[in-house]
Amino acid sequence: MNTALAPNAACPLPYSENELVQLGHGAGGRLTAELLETLVLPALGGCETGPLEDAAPLPGFEELVVSTDSFVVSPLFFPGGDIGSLAVHGTVNDLAMRGAMPLALTLSVIAEEGLPLTELRTVLTSTGKAAREAGVPVITGDTKVVGRGAADRLFLNTTGIGRRLPSLRPSAAAARPGDVVLLSGPIGLHGTAVLSTREGLGFETDIASDTRPLHRLVRALAPYGPDIHALRDPTRGGLATSLNEIAHDSSLCVEIDEAAVPVPPAVAAACDLLGLDPLIVANEGCLIAFVAARSADAALDALLSQPEGAQSVRIGNTVPGPAGRVVMRTLVGARRVVDMPVGEQLPRIC
Repeated sequence: MNTALAPNAACPLPYSENELVQLGHGAGGRLTAELLETLVLPALGGCETGPLEDAAPLPGFEELVVSTDSFVVSPLFFPGGDIGSLAVHGTVNDLAMRGAMPLALTLSVIAEEGLPLTELRTVLTSTGKAAREAGVPVITGDTKVVGRGAADRLFLNTTGIGRRLPSLRPSAAAARPGDVVLLSGPIGLHGTAVLSTREGLGFETDIASDTRPLHRLVRALAPYGPDIHALRDPTRGGLATSLNEIAHDSSLCVEIDEAAVPVPPAVAAACDLLGLDPLIVANEGCLIAFVAARSADAALDALLSQPEGAQSVRIGNTVPGPAGRVVMRTLVGARRVVDMPVGEQLPRIC
């Protein structure tokens, strides 16, 4: 999750000098939120009082939106994509979740000494191809090389600038009572594809990452702008984390229907084998939208009209209940609480 900062009073820093960064601090779950709230945000400008969004308006130019992200996925190449295309798609999507169309990208390369130039060329060629297909130029960047063992082959950092569509002002804090929750595609494909490739689990022939840009889907929702309350792409921490973030920031209870959530059979099999919940597995090519009930059917049709949203479904609603809670109606008719994951079950996914 990327974050936007807002000034406020200083907050205490409960971390002692001998505490260490854990892998789970980068997972997008509770440990990430704890690190942001108690260390990162106070150090950079005070505690954040509003929602932590994936992109932020540029001060003085409210129609422009900025996002930055770093990509450390391992392995560099996986079924359906690679670190280069993922960097473009991830940054474009962070802009889109604030209702912005991409204008330009920056790209910084941190390569480890010994990385084959053929691999670097392949990644950068893929990056350029993904940027052209998304209709956004890479206008500046930087290249650094570090010694052997100082990095894991190749890291990429991107910054994106976008312009907001006039009708859209989605925010994690803007969901409303009675909203319908839409999901633009099946979940779990990216995380299981990367993990299977990394660990040699043998699912590579059945599962490919869903990495792709989502700004065209968001543009299709623009005619319903005032009724498009919240958008989020469920990347690190999966669907569970994104729903919990919106429920928390909007002070609502969200209920989803397990039977309506599309989990591909191969993803379900991989998660059963690994003991994972598909709801917490990362995605890179789907979005969730909280839409006013009066526009829900039309918004779903708009998503379905786009290739990226051809498998869009309605998965739930905001309902009366404890603020900040996400519950799921299970296949057997019971209800269970869907918690935000605490730490990192699938490291180095993006």
